[in-house]
Amino acid sequence: MKHEQKHNPPMKYGMAIDLDKCTGCGACMVACMSENNVPFKKDESNKLDSITWIRVYKLTNGKSFPDTEICYLPRPCQHCEGHGGHSPCVSVCPATATDYSQETGIVSQIYTRCFGCRYCMAACPYHARYFNWWDPVWPDGMEKSLSPNVSPRMRGVVEKCSFCFHRYQQAKNKAYLDGERRVPEEAYQTACTQACPAGAIVFGDLNNPTHKVHQIVKPDPHNGNKSKNPRAFRLLERLGTNTKVYYLSSREWVRRAGDNYLEHEKTGQVSKPHH
Repeated sequence: MKHEQKHNPPMKYGMAIDLDKCTGCGACMVACMSENNVPFKKDESNKLDSITWIRVYKLTNGKSFPDTEICYLPRPCQHCEGHGGHSPCVSVCPATATDYSQETGIVSQIYTRCFGCRYCMAACPYHARYFNWWDPVWPDGMEKSLSPNVSPRMRGVVEKCSFCFHRYQQAKNKAYLDGERRVPEEAYQTACTQACPAGAIVFGDLNNPTHKVHQIVKPDPHNGNKSKNPRAFRLLERLGTNTKVYYLSSREWVRRAGDNYLEHEKTGQVSKPHH
């Protein structure tokens, strides 16, 4: 008798970031730079040519004291799926230096293919991509602390958040040696997730019901992976980029800040196209 092989759905790694927990400490930014050998300059005051794979933005409700409210929003690469993997950046790259993985749902960046045209930067609606204007220069002795698992990027190429893909590769190899068909949830976690002292970032497989991120987000595959959680939203969701980073907040003004809503529109409402 032949045993029926159970086919699991393809993985879609993503995040759920609780903005009501985020304190804006920046630990995620520091952990990301350290883990991925992100270069920095002696003077980082000019943000036009600085590089950070995850940036924390400060939002306000625009009201005067004592009604002022502040929210901090960490923004990594959103790893858009678009329609069938046609992410905005993937669709325009002439060198196929960026690609969408059907295995993991992660948008990759292959530095040795990139020749710096920056079409992907223009196409990204989230400003999540950065151009290397200089070769990385590390202070004396710091080169000894660089991660051997991530190659430093050269001048003239674009880089971005990879969901610490090298960690997935290591976890996948270990799972294979251990005879496991799937990478365990705890075996693959991003640096920002582990560094967050408030536990605001949850990472995992959005297609796996046993993963915490799936249980929080409750994505609806029949509705463009829109979350069934009333606290959840995605940045510029109505663009149809189908991102894998979900944000959570109980504050209405925070959810409205995630998209360009008109005054009469409710959060989560999709505008009907005009014919």
